Amino acid sequence: MFSKKDFKKITDWSWEVPKDLRKDMRVPARIYVSENMLEEVFKDRSISQLMNLCALPGIQKYGLAMPDMHEGYASPIGGVAAIRTSDGIISPGMQGYDINCGMRLLKSNYYLKDIQPYLDKLATEIQKEVPSGLGKGRETKLDVLEINKILENGAERLVEQGYGEKEDLENCEAGGRLKGADATAVSDRAKNRGRSQVGTLGSGNHFLEVQRVEKVFDEETAKAFGVFQDQIVIMIHTGSRGLGHQIATDYIREFMGLMGKYNIKVPDQEFACVPFNSPEGQRGLAASACGANYAWANRQMIAHLIRKAWKSVLGEKSSPLIPLYDVAHNIIKKEKYIIEGKETEVAVHRKGATRAFPPGHPEIPERYRKVGQPVLIPGSMGTASYILVGTKEGEEAFFSTCHGAGRIMSRKAAIRTISGEEVVKRLGEKGIIIKCQSMRGIAEEAPLAYKNIDNVVEVVHKAGLSKKVARLVPLAVIKGE
Repeated sequence: MFSKKDFKKITDWSWEVPKDLRKDMRVPARIYVSENMLEEVFKDRSISQLMNLCALPGIQKYGLAMPDMHEGYASPIGGVAAIRTSDGIISPGMQGYDINCGMRLLKSNYYLKDIQPYLDKLATEIQKEVPSGLGKGRETKLDVLEINKILENGAERLVEQGYGEKEDLENCEAGGRLKGADATAVSDRAKNRGRSQVGTLGSGNHFLEVQRVEKVFDEETAKAFGVFQDQIVIMIHTGSRGLGHQIATDYIREFMGLMGKYNIKVPDQEFACVPFNSPEGQRGLAASACGANYAWANRQMIAHLIRKAWKSVLGEKSSPLIPLYDVAHNIIKKEKYIIEGKETEVAVHRKGATRAFPPGHPEIPERYRKVGQPVLIPGSMGTASYILVGTKEGEEAFFSTCHGAGRIMSRKAAIRTISGEEVVKRLGEKGIIIKCQSMRGIAEEAPLAYKNIDNVVEVVHKAGLSKKVARLVPLAVIKGE
């Protein structure tokens, strides 16, 4: 058993477990938490999972966990591993089942006073337009040829068809499309699961929220982002739905059977992996890119449907909803860093961790390059969310930061602790509208099941991984069933 005494304090906001604490660890394990939050990490298996991550072949510098860390499949959620591509591995379990689960934020030019009279009707119309729930899809199914185009071209494909504007792609990680995606690497079963789910919300912690900018911390960056006090914005949180889950399932299963062939040993079979540059590894990367592209297309279509609802309620001449940014927090991507004095290509596996590139980085939109990449951090249902910005100091964490509040209670425990009706009542007393057809789903995602988002964000802010720009509070929540 490991305890607090096994951690070396680096700063008030970061701690490290030395690699000699376990024979198979190739690098130290580093976590970003305050001293008060450190006690929480021993309540589940997240520390041992992080140490397992540190044993992966090709891992560089250290395995990382963000302050929202909690137990997951293989890696803790909040885990980051940079794996050298030349001699390392690729692990779909380290990415997670919901490939490119991520965030998009749409901005309006309206203030709260402008929207308040229409709020309930707007939430109702959005709920009507965007199907949500486990397995829920749209009535019209796309044919497999069209799914293939979406898998390889992502949000680009939808914009080509009129479901959005060029500006949507410009303000999206990777332009809404990862290169190297190959639809032939995706199973027919995965494709069939995705035929009706482009433009759907999903279940669990996924949501759409109408929010108000409650507080601006950094006026200069907020101005560059087009964000202002009391502004109305809409946040989208969802991923690649059943298609992404099936891709992950297919490759985890396949890679489990291949580790003997490549003589790879890992501490937990959930980290099933193959050499990054092997034929199977490259096919797995191409399939992962397809899952990521599908998720960007999904959020693009949801944005289109929200705009449709917006105009239906506020009128055709209403001020438009324009994108701030779209960013993933479950993904595998090739990036380059200076490691031991030389530029090294790594496959950064982020699972429940958000990319946060600094000012001047060529991969962020020109309009934000002077200030840094927008980072979108959702809170739990009914609590605050944040806009952050990437920093140069974040390089120590491979330009990664938190992705949300992080669970402290299982869904079953949440249901035993509070009812959905009680959650709705408490949020209603705060003036927050909830739209969800499942009271069980509401109970599972009750705020008490999550860490305090303000504490989580304070850690990454103080640690320098990303800086606070604005705090957002919910006005209406449309939940995944």
